Amino acid sequence: MFRWLLGSREPHNGVEKSSVVDIGEEQTQNPYTELSVLQGHNDIVRFLLQIDECRFASACDDGSVYIWDVQTGDILCELHGHTQKITAMVVWGASDILHGKTEIILTASADKTVIAWDCDSAQQVQKASGFQSTVKALLVLQSLDVWLSGGNELRVWNRDFNLLCETGYFVDGGISTLIELPKNCVAAAIGKDLMIFKLSVARGESDQWDVSEVRCLSAHQDIIRSLITVSDLIFVSGSHAGELIVWDAMDWTYKAVERNFSEILSPQDAPQEIKLLLNPEEISVQHLTSDEENVFAAVGRGLYVYNLQMKRVIAYQKRAHDSSIQHIAKLPNGQLVSCSEDGSVRIWELRSRPLQAESVPAGFFSMWGFGKTAKQSSHAVKKTQDTGIIATLELIGNLIGHSGSVQMFLYFKDHGLVTCSADHLIIIWKEGHRESRLRSLMLFQKLEQNGDLNPKFSLN
Repeated sequence: MFRWLLGSREPHNGVEKSSVVDIGEEQTQNPYTELSVLQGHNDIVRFLLQIDECRFASACDDGSVYIWDVQTGDILCELHGHTQKITAMVVWGASDILHGKTEIILTASADKTVIAWDCDSAQQVQKASGFQSTVKALLVLQSLDVWLSGGNELRVWNRDFNLLCETGYFVDGGISTLIELPKNCVAAAIGKDLMIFKLSVARGESDQWDVSEVRCLSAHQDIIRSLITVSDLIFVSGSHAGELIVWDAMDWTYKAVERNFSEILSPQDAPQEIKLLLNPEEISVQHLTSDEENVFAAVGRGLYVYNLQMKRVIAYQKRAHDSSIQHIAKLPNGQLVSCSEDGSVRIWELRSRPLQAESVPAGFFSMWGFGKTAKQSSHAVKKTQDTGIIATLELIGNLIGHSGSVQMFLYFKDHGLVTCSADHLIIIWKEGHRESRLRSLMLFQKLEQNGDLNPKFSLN
């Protein structure tokens, strides 16, 4: 494990720095000024999974899964059972599988297997095989004590890995994402469509479980890239064509749709040939997150804030990164974090745009609103109101440490951010002031134990 200080570097892939929001070397609002680099994996690390307040799991393209102590950076155990890359991971709360309470994680792989692991003993608890395709999505329904696997078929399993029921075979690449909905329903992204399935729960020993398709939502024009639950009443989907659709989680009707990301990227007055040359990756909704008031969308290299009540984009950064954004999350402290293929991790703050006070030139006509100046000001105010942009995304931190695409990250309240990358590394980004305080406290305690502490000295 190594410890580095926060630094800077040249833009990735030769992209000009001026095209992207820049914060420079002074990052007074960025708390993550220390980092610890963890080495262990020998291939791309694509997934991170928080197990509890002190542990997380990382999954690699070589099929290995490591469990780490986030406080010390130590590898607690290595899980070897898959022969190909990991495609999905999920934690299944405390259970009594091994005659005691333990945390279980499920891992799916391109080797067409799913394995349940005991996080304490590092042993395989169960293994499912015989899938017709790679399982790309895993979902645990805690209320029913079952888990679902999504690939070219949807299957429902119990804790003992007994298959309870399954659907037919899907085309178009199968299920890519699964989310839970009310009333024992789930939504599955299959190509351009959203399929709503309902689970019929066995009530007695002789009753059988069943899963059936109850609705197909075909509102998207391209492949669905992201699907999230906002609340018990709302879920949201985003597509490769730059569409964001807000759905009612109870009756599965759509409440709102945003298809204007391409217009924001290429304004109305831009030449038509520029609009036609837009790379599809520039408008693809890569990832979504929400705080129940706003939906935050990673669209190509940009970040957009969609307000659910106003039903429109209220803030954006067209060039938040040099390359496509891989993952975003809203932290409990209100900050938005994004990571990208360019190797950077960035911290943003959503701020209300202040009302611009118009300067009043000297003179009688200007005082009473006559003349060309007043007309221009009125026009500018009207234009601002028409756009609906009432807030800004301000860059307050730029974390540079990875040399490859940053795949995703986790947030630990007491330990900072954990990132994984194509460079095979995991980095724990720590709050500098907190770490300095902890080191001072440890030194104080050590001096006190050795009797070297001056009685007049105290640590405030």
